[in-house]
Amino acid sequence: MFGWEFPPHITGGLGTACLGLTKGLLNNDVEVIFVIPKVYGDETKEINLVNASDVRIDIHNKIHEDHWKNISYIEVDSILVPYSTPEQFYRILNEQQQCGEHTYENIYSLKYNFSGKYGENLMEEVARYALVATEIAQKQQFDVIHAHDWLTYPAAIAAKNASNKPLIVHVHATEFDRSGEHVNQNVYDIERRGMHEADKIITVSNFTRQIVIDRYNIHPDKVVTVHNAVDLYKNQKDSTQEKYVREKIVTFMGRVTFQKGPDYFVEAAYKVLQKDKNVRFVMAGSGDMLNKMIKRVAELRISKYFHFTGFLKGGDVNRMFAISDVYVMPSVSEPFGISPLEAMRSNVPVVISKQSGVSEVLHHALKVDFWDIDAMADSIYGLLHYNALSKMFISMGKSEVESLKWDNSAHRVKEIYLEVTANKEEL
Repeated sequence: MFGWEFPPHITGGLGTACLGLTKGLLNNDVEVIFVIPKVYGDETKEINLVNASDVRIDIHNKIHEDHWKNISYIEVDSILVPYSTPEQFYRILNEQQQCGEHTYENIYSLKYNFSGKYGENLMEEVARYALVATEIAQKQQFDVIHAHDWLTYPAAIAAKNASNKPLIVHVHATEFDRSGEHVNQNVYDIERRGMHEADKIITVSNFTRQIVIDRYNIHPDKVVTVHNAVDLYKNQKDSTQEKYVREKIVTFMGRVTFQKGPDYFVEAAYKVLQKDKNVRFVMAGSGDMLNKMIKRVAELRISKYFHFTGFLKGGDVNRMFAISDVYVMPSVSEPFGISPLEAMRSNVPVVISKQSGVSEVLHHALKVDFWDIDAMADSIYGLLHYNALSKMFISMGKSEVESLKWDNSAHRVKEIYLEVTANKEEL
């Protein structure tokens, strides 16, 4: 299994989903070798993590040489996370220049220390990761290759070519989710190649499945949906957590980017505050729209009711849920969305956009179109002011979330493993 991040070193829901699914697979008697670019040492000991930074490769090995000659990689001059928009900073390096003797020896060293981040050398690391994947595939014993999101697809394809094992790609988000109609062609091409090389594609929702079919020209029989889940044994709401403010708290938690709809949250907050000033709004996260949101809050003259916390993780996430009265996920395009499940597990009622995969599995959540700020404001106001409504959503939502277990999702993934390996044997 190839990933790019793993808890506690994460930037969003991707790493959390990888951990949950992997633990579920272990509970379903599946042995997992999870490969990530960089292991920090404080990850869970339950899972067999392979640190790509520790893998030594022989660049003169014929299989590496063939792979290297077919690689072109992209330099990125901005900080990226796996879901964010690459924007205008991509620059394709000339393949012939790469294949020069000096570059060959210098860039692809015998052992490469990955940063494990999303910085300026991101695409260079993606290319090197594929080389390391070839080495790992030759030395490890395994039956199937499983790749999470586009950053790992080149590595997974390299492993497939080296081992002739079946490949499953797991689509947690697409370039259309991250960028709308202004897709980066280079990222799209990586995604499309990964999907076409795969023996099976897993999507986190039917919403995403349809995007894969329509936008990447994939046959429907090749794409299956396995919904995400939530870890039931973490982040339970602590009734002793000090709130420090008397007002009700409405929370947005996620990347402050186009995909997550933070601007609609701000506009809905303004409408709620016209009716009730006894509310505080929290935007917990960071991203390329953060400064724009701060400016908009100032323009609306609601700064005294609005708080920007920056990116939260670990215990801070738990404490934020513990003091929240309503959680809002107004995503423009959300393949799934684990955060509402985490909120409901913590006894917080939620408002979610209809344009999210998680809306397919949740019944006890208020659902609105992301662009309908009037409906969003009405939903927030209702949950804050009508105790019977709020209590019903808390009670029923908690029961609903408890049925969404990673073990169940992993059981379905195991069935897919058995299917693709059986098909491979028949061939």
